[in-house]
Amino acid sequence: MMFDGINLVAVLVAGIASFGVGAIWYGLLSKAWMRSTGLDENDAQPSIPLFIGTFFGLLVMAFVFAGVIYHAGPVTIENGLLSAALIWTGFVAMSMAINHRYQKLSWSLTFIDGGHWLAVLMAQGAVIGAFG
Repeated sequence: MMFDGINLVAVLVAGIASFGVGAIWYGLLSKAWMRSTGLDENDAQPSIPLFIGTFFGLLVMAFVFAGVIYHAGPVTIENGLLSAALIWTGFVAMSMAINHRYQKLSWSLTFIDGGHWLAVLMAQGAVIGAFG
């Protein structure tokens, strides 16, 4: 299924893959993330509505990202990964680093969350690129 050059099946699979990446990432780094945020286990309990909202956000992200990759050239894994690295470096990492400094949050939080978004974008770029 295509929507103006965007493969909607690829977007769905990219959303699922990136949700899985987040589950693994924060599953492995949950204690370090809680220390970095100052939250305890009671404060950091996720909920079903939060997961649904997260998945919806990742689908929107994958849809827009598929459009970016489509307009950047041929939709390939290589272009998906390159686009992911460029968008992460120029927009995600810089926005987080700047905001976290103003919020006086730790660099460890910036690295944990930044690494997560890099992994999400790489997963989405690879999936979207693989679908062509």
